[in-house]
Amino acid sequence: MSTTSLPAPDRSPRLREALLAAAFTADGLLDLLGAPAYAALARSETVPALRATRGDSPLDTLVRLFLLQRPVPYERARAALPLDECVEDGWVIRAGEEVRAAVDVRPYGGPEGQDWFIVSDLGCAVGGAGGIGSHEEGVVLGVGGASSTLAGITVRTPVASALDLGTGSGIQALHAAQHAIRVTATDLNPRALAFARLTLALSGAAPADLREGSLFEPVGTETYDLIVSNPPGARLTYRDGGMGGDDLCRTLVQQAGDRLNEGGYAHFLANWQHVEGEEWQDRLRSWVPRDCDAWVVQREVQDVTQYAELWLRDSGDHRTDPAEYAARYDAWLDEFEVRKTKGVGFGWITLRKSAAAADGNPSVVIEEWPHPVEQPLGAAVEAHFARQDYLRTHDDAALLADHFTLAPEVMQEQVGLPGAEDPEHVVLRQNRGMRRATKVDAVGAGFAGVCDGTLPAGRILDAIAQLMNEDPVLLRDRTPQAIRLLVEEGFLDPVGEA
Repeated sequence: MSTTSLPAPDRSPRLREALLAAAFTADGLLDLLGAPAYAALARSETVPALRATRGDSPLDTLVRLFLLQRPVPYERARAALPLDECVEDGWVIRAGEEVRAAVDVRPYGGPEGQDWFIVSDLGCAVGGAGGIGSHEEGVVLGVGGASSTLAGITVRTPVASALDLGTGSGIQALHAAQHAIRVTATDLNPRALAFARLTLALSGAAPADLREGSLFEPVGTETYDLIVSNPPGARLTYRDGGMGGDDLCRTLVQQAGDRLNEGGYAHFLANWQHVEGEEWQDRLRSWVPRDCDAWVVQREVQDVTQYAELWLRDSGDHRTDPAEYAARYDAWLDEFEVRKTKGVGFGWITLRKSAAAADGNPSVVIEEWPHPVEQPLGAAVEAHFARQDYLRTHDDAALLADHFTLAPEVMQEQVGLPGAEDPEHVVLRQNRGMRRATKVDAVGAGFAGVCDGTLPAGRILDAIAQLMNEDPVLLRDRTPQAIRLLVEEGFLDPVGEA
C-alpha cells in the first residue's frame, strides 16, 4: 500500500487547532456520546454513536467524519475544519457536496491529560483490528486495547533514548516522547512510519527518528534505555513479519539484551505456544537474555481453535466465502498440529539489563495472573525489580535485622465459619497495582499488621513468639521464607535498618 496518498504532516498544527476548538478530544467524545455509546465503539458498534451525533455542531461533524467515517455535507465540514487545507493536504476528500475522511483520526487521552490524536488507516480504529475486513497487507491499525496495555505497563522514568520497535500508528513512540530525549521508531511497513509521523505531528509531540526495516536491523548496534514493542502474532505483515509460531516474539526478546543499556527496560506484549511435552514456563525462560532480569506474566491462555478464530475474525476472513474461511481455518489447525501446539498464552514480558544477571545471578519470575489489575502499572513494574534486587542481596539474617512497612492499600480478610472463635485462614489483599491476594497464617498476619518501620523483623517475631508461647529461635528460623514472599509480591516494603 502506497504512502504517497497520505497527508503531509507539515500543516497539521492548523488541523490540531480546529480539532481542539471543537472539543474533538477523548473527554469531549465522552461528553457528547455518553458512556453507553462510547463503550459500544470499542465493540465496533456504531449505531449508538450515530444516533448521538445527529446534531450539526462541529463536534458532531468531526465524530461522524473521522471516527465513524461517514460522509458529511461540505458546508458542515467547512464550519468545523480549515477545509481547503485539509483537502489539499489529503486529510479529507471532497466528492461533490460531501466530504469524507481519507484517514482515521481518533482522539486519545495522554497520561497527564494531554489531547492526542492517533492517525491510522480507515476502518481500523473503531473496535481495533476487527474493522479491517481486508486481506490486504500493509494496513496500519489504530490504537486498541493491546496498545493501551503496553503503554500502561511501561516504566516511565526519564531516559536519554527510547526505541519503539514495530511502531504501527505511533502510539508507543508518542508516549515515549514525553520522557525520552531521543525516540527512535521502526517498522517493516513504510506506510506505518508515515502514519506514526502524522500521529506525532497532530498530537503536538516532538518528531521521532523513523527508520524502515525488520526487527532490530534498522538500529544496528545502537543501544537504548527503553525498548517497547507490541509484536504481531499471526500471519499478516502487521502481525508476524513472516515468522511462524511464536518465533517473532522469541527473536525479539532474545535479541533485546544486546540493545539495552545497563539498567534499561524492554517491554513486550507477546504470545507463546504451549507445546506438548514442554512446560510453558521453561519455554519462556529459554527466551531471556543471559544479562537480563525478567518478569513474565501470562494473562490468558486460548486453545488452538480460539486462537485461530481470533485472527480469522481480526483479518476479516469470517466475512469471506464460507469455503475459503474453512480452508484458512483448517490451515491454521494443520500448522498447530505440526508444531504440537495445544494452546497459546498471551501476556507481558519485561526485561531489565542487570549486572547481577550478567554475573550469573538473574531474577527470572514467570507467573500466571489472569485477574484484574490497576493500570497504569509502570511504577509497579519498576518496584518489582527493585524488590528483586533487595531480596537477592539480603540473606535471612539481614532480612531479620531489617525494618518493613505494610504497603499502602493492603487489607486483611478473615475467612471461616460464622461464630467460629478463630478464622480458618487469613488473606492479605492489595487494592492497587497487581491487586494480589495471598493466604497467611496467624504469624504472618500478626507480623504484617505491626510492620510500621519501627522495629526490626527479628524483634517483631520475638514478640509474636512470646504472645503465642512459641520458641523464638524456631520462629526466627521458619519465618524468613514467608517474609520473602510478602516482600516479593509487594505486601511489605523494606525500609532499611534503623
